[in-house]
Amino acid sequence: MSPRGQRHVFDTMGTTVSLVFAGAAPDGAIDSVEAVFAALNRRFSLYRDDSEARAVARGELTVADASVKFRDAFALAERWRMDTEGAFTPHRPDGSIDLAGVIKAQAIQESGEALRWHGATAWCLNAGGDVLTDGVQADGRPWVVGIVDPADRQVLLSQFTCSSRHPAVATSGVAERGEHVWRTTGRELAPAAPAVVGRWPGGGRQGEPEAEALTTHSDQRLSVFHQVTVAAPDIITADVLATAILAGGRPTLDLALRRWDIQVLACTADGEFLATNAFRATD
Repeated sequence: MSPRGQRHVFDTMGTTVSLVFAGAAPDGAIDSVEAVFAALNRRFSLYRDDSEARAVARGELTVADASVKFRDAFALAERWRMDTEGAFTPHRPDGSIDLAGVIKAQAIQESGEALRWHGATAWCLNAGGDVLTDGVQADGRPWVVGIVDPADRQVLLSQFTCSSRHPAVATSGVAERGEHVWRTTGRELAPAAPAVVGRWPGGGRQGEPEAEALTTHSDQRLSVFHQVTVAAPDIITADVLATAILAGGRPTLDLALRRWDIQVLACTADGEFLATNAFRATD
C-alpha cells in the first residue's frame, strides 16, 4: 500500500470505477462495492438480454409487474422528472423507459452506504467522472475533484474541493459521448440572463438555501450547455441535476439554484460558462 492509501479499479456499467481509501480498505469493503454495481447492472442494463430493464423495454414486463427494486427506481426517476419540470426524464424520445439517469448514481450511493457499513471512513469513489467522497485524504487534505475542459480533454477547467456539505460531484456533457441527453431546449440562443441570481422572492422558504450568486464569463447571449458539473449533498442530486441542467438549459439551471443546495459550473459549446462561488478562480 502506498503512503497515499489503497486504490482499487474495476470496470462495470460501461465505465471505469476507481475507489481510493485514505488508509487500508476494511475487509470486505471492496467486494461489497463491486457487488452493488454488479447487481444493479444485471437488473437495469439495457445492453443485457436477460435484464429486467430489457424485458420492460421489449414490452414483456410492465412496470406494475416489475420487481420492487425496479418500481422504486422508476418512481425515483419520475419524482425527479416532476421536480425538474420535465428537464430530467426516465423516458427516451420513443417513449421507452431508460433508468440509466438514476441507476449509476444509485450504485454510487449504495456503495457509499456499504463502505460505511464496513467501517470505511475516508475514501473517494469515482464512477466515470461522478464522484462521492467521505472524510479526507491520507495527508489530511480534503478530496479535490478536477473538472475537465470540454474543449480540451487534457486540460482542467476548474476544480472542486469536497466537504461534508457537498461530498458529491457529477458532470454531464457531450464532449465524449455526443448528444446522449434528450434536450428540452432548442438549439437557438437563449435570451441574455442577469449576471447574478439573487435571493429567493421573500427570502426563500424556511430551511431552504439562498440561491447562489452566478457569474457569467461574458455578457453575450448563451447557447445550450455543452457540459454541466454539479456539487451537491448527495450523488443522486448531483448526477440528476447535472443531466437536467444540460437538457433544460438556463431555465433549469435557475430552477435548480433556487430549489437545491448546490454548486454549479455550466459551459456552453461556444466557450462561455456560468459558475457559482465554489468554482470561481481565486488569487
